[in-house]
Amino acid sequence: MSLAIFDLDNTLIGDDSDHLWGQFLVDQGIVDREQYEAANQQFYDDYKAGQLDIVAFLNFSLKVLTLHEPETLFAWRQQFIEEKIKPVMLPAASELIKKHRSQGDTLLVITATNRFVTEPIVKMLGIDNLLATEPETLNGRYTGHFTDAPCYQGGKVTRLNHWLLNSNENLAGSYFYSDSHNDLPLLERVENPIAVDPDETLYKEASSRNWSIISLRER
Repeated sequence: MSLAIFDLDNTLIGDDSDHLWGQFLVDQGIVDREQYEAANQQFYDDYKAGQLDIVAFLNFSLKVLTLHEPETLFAWRQQFIEEKIKPVMLPAASELIKKHRSQGDTLLVITATNRFVTEPIVKMLGIDNLLATEPETLNGRYTGHFTDAPCYQGGKVTRLNHWLLNSNENLAGSYFYSDSHNDLPLLERVENPIAVDPDETLYKEASSRNWSIISLRER
């Protein structure tokens, strides 16, 4: 029995939930289309290039949570799950999760996307353990700030190390599945790094290091 760690966006699901949430807000007229859509796309492009200013992005993406009552946000989120997330769920990802569960492995999703967006998705996948960027709340409202280290690049290693200190788990025999070169710091820490439908940079790294490369997409 080992620890099986999964990235979420473009790994266990076939798109990026953070970017999709931004697009959902645009589509629903909740935010200004021209300004928000352009900024959302620029941040996503920066992420793919490995140049994302994570603090600037979180200041941008978490602000909308401060402007509405939680009940309204949760209703929008449920609509978002139905319209944007369910269509990009990957059957092969569910089979992979089932395989690790049958082996008795502990399942953990670790994602840069914030918990507000990702928690219901991870529950749909049947995984109990989630490390995500944590939006701050005060008196039941989102503040627009975040707590703890952002769960991005080396921050994933930091957050995982903290989690391991408070669990009975360790990295002996561990797996990490990811599509992104942004996750190289964590891929280098586990015993079984696995590139899943990797971006070009990760594909080259995985190939040069003889890491496993798999696809969970229907071809």
